This record gives sequence, C-alpha cells and structure tokens, in this order.
Amino acid sequence: MPNRKAVEYALRVALALGAKVQKNSHFDRKNYFYPDLPKGYQITQREVPLGVGGSLTFHSCGEEHTVRIRELHIEEDAGKLIHTPDGAFVDMNRCGVPLVEIVTEPDLRSPREARDFLRALRTLLRHLRVSGGDMEKGELRCDANISISQDRGLGTKAEIKNLNSFRAVERALSAAAARQAALIARGERVVQVTYGWDEGRGELILQREKEESHDYRYFPDPDLVALSVSQEILDKVKAEMPELPWARAERLVREHGLAPRDVETLLAEPDLSDYFEEVAAAIGSGKEAASWILSELLRFWEEEPPIAAEDLAKLILRVKEGKLSRTNAKQLLEEAAVTGKPLGELLSSRDLIQVSDEAELRRLAEEALREHPQAAADFRAGKAQALGFLVGQVMRKTKGRADAKKLSQILRELLTESEG
Repeated sequence: MPNRKAVEYALRVALALGAKVQKNSHFDRKNYFYPDLPKGYQITQREVPLGVGGSLTFHSCGEEHTVRIRELHIEEDAGKLIHTPDGAFVDMNRCGVPLVEIVTEPDLRSPREARDFLRALRTLLRHLRVSGGDMEKGELRCDANISISQDRGLGTKAEIKNLNSFRAVERALSAAAARQAALIARGERVVQVTYGWDEGRGELILQREKEESHDYRYFPDPDLVALSVSQEILDKVKAEMPELPWARAERLVREHGLAPRDVETLLAEPDLSDYFEEVAAAIGSGKEAASWILSELLRFWEEEPPIAAEDLAKLILRVKEGKLSRTNAKQLLEEAAVTGKPLGELLSSRDLIQVSDEAELRRLAEEALREHPQAAADFRAGKAQALGFLVGQVMRKTKGRADAKKLSQILRELLTESEG
C-alpha cells in the first residue's frame, strides 16, 4: 500500500510547483529485467499521474528562465549497482522506497541552464522539508535528455541516466551535445540512445538503444487500489506548507535590505535561513547578521551550525557595544567552531574585554609615541601608514583589546597637538 506521508510530501511538491493535483490517480507496473530490480517490475504512475502542469522559475547567467512541468508522479526506487575492480555489487536497501519523479517540458536551452534549474529545484525541495536534496547521497538524482538540430525543432534525443551531481549534469550534457553535433556535421544519423556517465574519466558510456514505452509492457498494478486525494487531505497539506523560497527571498530583501546574492546563499539551506533570522532578530540588524554568517561562520558550517545562533548573537552584540574587538571576536568564533567548545565558556575564560576607556587609551597612545618617535615623525612628514604602525603597536601590547577606532582618533589628536 502507498505510504501516506510520501503522498503528502508529493502533494506538497505539486502545490509548490503550481501543478494541478489529480484527485483520482492510480499505479501501474513498469516491467523490465535488470539486476537492481528484484521483482522484475517497478511500481509507478504512467497513465494517471498525481500532478500535471505547473512551472519553476529560476535564474541562470543573470537572466530569468521558466521551465514548464509536464507531470509529477510517485514511484518506487530501485536498488543501486556498485561497480568495483573486483566486480559488480547490488545494494537493495533502496528498493521500494517512495520517490517523486518530476518530468519537465523541453524548455532548457543549455547544460548550464540545466544545472541552475536543478539547483533551484533542490532549494525548493529543501524548503518544503521533503528532501535533503543531496545528490551525492542519492537524495536527488537526474535523468537528463538532450537533442540538437539545425532548425528550431526538437532533434533525436539522447538520455543520460542517474547523474548524481550538478557538475556531472553539466559535463555529461555538454559531452552528449558535442557528440550529436559531430554526427550531424559528418552527415550521419542521430539515433536515440541511453548513456551512463563516468565522472572520473569524464566520458559517456553507451548503455543501450532507448526502449519505447511499449517495451515496458505497462499495465495497472492489480495489488494497489486507486489513489484518491480527498479535499480534507489537500487542505491539510496546504495548511502545513512552509514559506516558499521565492517568497522568503522577497521578504528578506524587503525586511533586511540584503543583496540578492547574499539572499541566494542564505536560502540554499533552510536551516541556514532560519539561523540567520534568529541572529538578525536577536541583534536587530539583518545586514550585520548576514555579514558575520557569510564572511565568518559559513566556512565552518557542515551538517549543522558550528555554534548556536544565540551565542553568535551575544558575540556580535559585544562587538557592537565596544566590549570586544572584531578581531578577537573572529578568533573566538573560529576556536569555538573548530574545537566544539561552547562560545560562552571561551568568553568567560579569557580576559578579552575591550579597552575603550579614553584615559587609558590616551595613556597607551602617549606611551607608543614615546617608544616610537620615528613613526611619529614619519606621520607628521605625510606618511599616513605610520599611524597604522602605531595603532598596531598598542594593539600588540593590549593583545588586541584596544578599541582601534578610538585609539586611532586619539593618536591623530596627539600627533596634531605636538605638531602645533
């Protein structure tokens, strides 16, 4: 019997893509013999899929593109063939696991567009919380078709099966296009074939001439009743729909004034988007939160955030309040991310409170001028970089705790006074 949660997830994807949900659909058997299919058939939806129509709009090379969706259907996964120097193995763990296949219309015009479309689709699936979308883990896979012709019509297509990375999609499609172009240039006929892709060698591998639909001997699955989507289920799925990524992108730009490129990076992972919004709310500045997350934190982000959003917010607020220099804050953040030690523990164990008292800074500045008279003379002679040297000496002496902005201002005043 169908998995109810899988059906609800499929409905969530269909609604997000603007597809028409067919309230009555059914399952078919696709019959073929292959080592990864122990039953000898695959359960799928050929005649009446769950959803039809819809589209997805995305950006590629600075331009907006829209790809129409032909259909969306539920089917079961097959096993996985693993080829090694010692022989071929079959991993059956995925057999029977439900998946959603999304079939697009031929609206993509280049391998680069195909790659960018898949990135946009992955972002959508992640924000819908229906898939991790990690191609390397098999959570998102792609069968790509490509054809070229000398007019504006569709040529004879080649299919490339089970591409498992965005890079592989673009490279494999480019190779297939080059192969077809060479055939046409020689006046040879292009035949419909299915390829595999060897990522290591960067080569297409001919698997077979493409079967037609009658080769699969489709017929309705006799063990599964028709799938009926009630209005109650549809209303439940609509009520549980999370904010869609394009709506969230508009809101982040509107509420926080973020650059579109920064928003795109933040939206790549919904957990990252949530993390950003938590930090932004705590410190009262979206731009500042984005700056810290994208420039300092993101390189340490793997499966989960390296430090809690609450801790990062406290760190940023200490810098804003002048209690901690940005340099020391960055060092603490890196140490916490690398070692896994709580940021609060690192803060309390170190004397990192920023020296911002003007009397103390003036004393330190005067001391620096006495110890480095040549640097003072150089500044008065017009060498502006000498001021940076003097600031650096004080920072070294205070182990980075001096308020650099205030210190620089005090040094300028002292140098100007003594010059007068």
